[in-house]
Amino acid sequence: MPGITLLGLGPGDPKQLTLEAWDVLSAADEVFLRTRQHPTVSGIPSSVKIHSFDELYENGESFDDVYTSITQKVLELGRRVEGVIYAVPGHPFVAETTCPEIARLAQAEGLPLRVVEGLSFLEPTFSALGLDPFPRLTLFDALTLGQAHVPAFAPDIPVLVAQIYSRLVASEVKSTLTGIYPDEHPVELIHNAGTKEQMVETLALFEIDRSEHIGLQSVLFVPSLGEGTSLEAFQEIVAHLRAPNGCPWDKEQTHESLRKHMLEESYEAIAAIDSGDFSAMREEFGDLLLQVMLNSQIASEEGEFTFNDVVKGVYDKIIRRHPHVFGEVKVNGVDGVLVNWEKLKEGERKGEGKADKGILDGLPLALPALSQAQEYQDRAARVGFDWTEIDGVLDKVREEIEEIKKAETDLELASEMGDLFFAVVNLARWKKVDSESALRGTNMKFKKRFSHVEQGAKKAGKNLSDMKLEEMDGFWDEAKKMGL
Repeated sequence: MPGITLLGLGPGDPKQLTLEAWDVLSAADEVFLRTRQHPTVSGIPSSVKIHSFDELYENGESFDDVYTSITQKVLELGRRVEGVIYAVPGHPFVAETTCPEIARLAQAEGLPLRVVEGLSFLEPTFSALGLDPFPRLTLFDALTLGQAHVPAFAPDIPVLVAQIYSRLVASEVKSTLTGIYPDEHPVELIHNAGTKEQMVETLALFEIDRSEHIGLQSVLFVPSLGEGTSLEAFQEIVAHLRAPNGCPWDKEQTHESLRKHMLEESYEAIAAIDSGDFSAMREEFGDLLLQVMLNSQIASEEGEFTFNDVVKGVYDKIIRRHPHVFGEVKVNGVDGVLVNWEKLKEGERKGEGKADKGILDGLPLALPALSQAQEYQDRAARVGFDWTEIDGVLDKVREEIEEIKKAETDLELASEMGDLFFAVVNLARWKKVDSESALRGTNMKFKKRFSHVEQGAKKAGKNLSDMKLEEMDGFWDEAKKMGL
């Protein structure tokens, strides 16, 4: 009768065929194999006529195309009066793309379906490693991992990467893993698990694509990077801080009480960036992340949103606002990206019922004035409200200086000074300089040089207030010569 039998051939040794699989094969006239490239094939009863889909691999443009073709052909064969036995390495539903899709389509069509279990590659791999996969282990596909830029799993959990079938695949996997793991991270390659040719290689991560033993039955085991190296682990300890048995201080915090800490940590992170101290950056970025995680945990407890909602929201926003990366939109350089960015944000405002909000709305009022001014100017420029030449910007700076000279009252002077600052920020923007960072840099330079003046006064046994300007200028010039 019509129908499809999905049969697992086990990890490679014919002795590891299940009794059910052996009975089915022994009674069969023919069997269709996804591939002949599997040791168990030699143990199939000689009375069985063997077909395979290996030619599809040779002619297919991609694995997706091959698997789609195999799926359709198996369904066609399953509609025959005699049905079809489709056999695959290992287990039909472990690291097998075709079988789950065949099963789904067969059930939707009403075709009878039988699954003959098989020992997968996992069990002999665990034996080879002496590993119990519980309490935690991540399973990942090499082809998916090799196409990524960073691993899509928590590095504090061991991972088993299947289908390391060539040195090229191993190289691609290595490239992705070294985005997080150090080159010398110890790993193990397991070859031909469950067969007489079984071998376990212990080597450094950077060496995996140099192995001469990589083949169709190679698997990579990557041990944990260590406790506390994942975002999930960090989320857990922050939640613990807020738990009944957590920290009294953390349990009392609210969004409002943490506001000042968020601001402080933001400024400290900026200061670390300005210093160029990578160790300080790493620490301050961590402190800033703690604030984000703590606020998210409070929101979760109050039933407002979770940290995952925060991540998903910004994930979706990045994809939505980068159609030139994740879609088909074409843009011309950075300027084109920014112009398209504003169009997308305008569309979002309309979609959210906020069409009355302008492009300058939404910028935090607490933002430092220089940063706020430059952002206002950037946003206006993206829609064409800008000088056509830098000469106009320079003329505006000169004009504002003259206006200051003409100011007669304190109110007029303050207003004109603000206009001058705004014009100078515009000049900085035209010159591709971040005005806030530039002024912070100058402030730090002034602090260092004036500290040298103070030290000079102390060495001379004088108070600054007793020194003449010429003496202080001497120490100031000395500081400049020293590169301060």
